Amino acid sequence: MAGNFHTVRCPDCENEQTVFEKASTEVSCAVCGHTLARPTGGKAAYEGEVVETVERRSTGSQNESGDTVEAR
Repeated sequence: MAGNFHTVRCPDCENEQTVFEKASTEVSCAVCGHTLARPTGGKAAYEGEVVETVERRSTGSQNESGDTVEAR
């Protein structure tokens, strides 16, 4: 799956919720119901503040020195 996740802060209640950047449906805040993201056909349009980007996982892992080792 190509795409990242973003942590979005709700402008009404300050709740932080993780949203897929290519959301295909409207995403509402789990606490107050305010719309956080609207689909646009590509990347979603956010109504709240994006506070963090969670990049997709790689298929590798890091060894003790911090180098990425690809899975086989």
